[in-house]
Amino acid sequence: MKIAIAKEIEVGERRVAVIPDTVARLVKQGLEVLVETGAGERAYFPDADYEAAGAKIIHDSAQLWGEADILLKVSPPQDRDGQPEINFLKEGAILISFLNPLGTPELIQSLAERKVTAFSMEMIPRSSRAQSMDALSSQAGVAGYKATLIAAAALPKFFPMLTTAAGTIAPAKVFVMGAGVAGLQAIATARRLGAVVEAFDIRPAVKEEVQSLGAKFVEVKLEEDTVATGGYAKEVSEAAKQRSREVVTEHVRQSDVVITTAQVPGKKAPLLVTEEMVGQMKPGSVIVDLAAEQGGNCACTEPGKDVVHHGVTIIGTINLPASMPIHASQMYAKNLLTLVQYLMKDGALQLNFEDDIINSACVVHAGEIRNQRVREALGAASPQPSTL
Repeated sequence: MKIAIAKEIEVGERRVAVIPDTVARLVKQGLEVLVETGAGERAYFPDADYEAAGAKIIHDSAQLWGEADILLKVSPPQDRDGQPEINFLKEGAILISFLNPLGTPELIQSLAERKVTAFSMEMIPRSSRAQSMDALSSQAGVAGYKATLIAAAALPKFFPMLTTAAGTIAPAKVFVMGAGVAGLQAIATARRLGAVVEAFDIRPAVKEEVQSLGAKFVEVKLEEDTVATGGYAKEVSEAAKQRSREVVTEHVRQSDVVITTAQVPGKKAPLLVTEEMVGQMKPGSVIVDLAAEQGGNCACTEPGKDVVHHGVTIIGTINLPASMPIHASQMYAKNLLTLVQYLMKDGALQLNFEDDIINSACVVHAGEIRNQRVREALGAASPQPSTL
């Protein structure tokens, strides 16, 4: 069986799906590994390291895609030289990658038409059994860490309390909105840098996790369910959103740094920080918006740009894990290795859809879109017939 590692062509993507150490493990299990020329260069893994690990370097991308029994990627397939990359895949091939199935259901439809079996890394369930395959969480941790460093670099103040000859300097106040994996890592990093940290999340169950990291939990009591399947935050009503904003406004106003992390798969990010709230912050304050690609948690966010409103710098980060490609690739490669090993039984691929991990992550098989939420998203994206 041939496992292929494609070179990422998405603008700004520096990660690679598999690192040389992982190649060696796959080869040891009797699998043939093909690596596209330069696949690991932007993550500082040269072709020579892949060859030394037992991989075969393929110079022609169409050949690599066409020979793959299992193709591993980071970003969803793109158009290459005017042609969709998925057209290079043979019928029955398996694609494992981040696919953004709820945001781009048309891609999933194209994969179904190609009769490709596709596993979306976003759809790995959040469970103890699947923890080592949970790429969404591993990459979110990278984003939370880097977001805090970006904030510290942009803030015109120290993060820690300092005692100097000129007197004592008070620590920075950091407010993290959303206590998922990215938020918790942002909290931990800000605490390590010496800041005073508060955190907010609509899910009361995360309170103990926030407090265990040394931060104060800002609690808002809502009269509705706030937890979606898998433990993620779910979209709440407008009344609940308004109630949350009322509570957090004062905490935003007093903060030197606000880091927002709230996202809802397949939907626009919830608005957490209004322009009015930005106007109440101290000049020189910083907002790092990890939801910029989904429209932003801050009303002033512009994806991929640093903007200044009322003296406050709003940083609309995009694909932060790609800015730390060595360790981001290392963790992602481990997630993929675990999943591939999970799919293999006695040297052969076995898809047991009675298994919750395989059933959740496999969005396309045998020409069929298997995930109901993706089918619904595709229906919503399709143009509706006009009535006269």
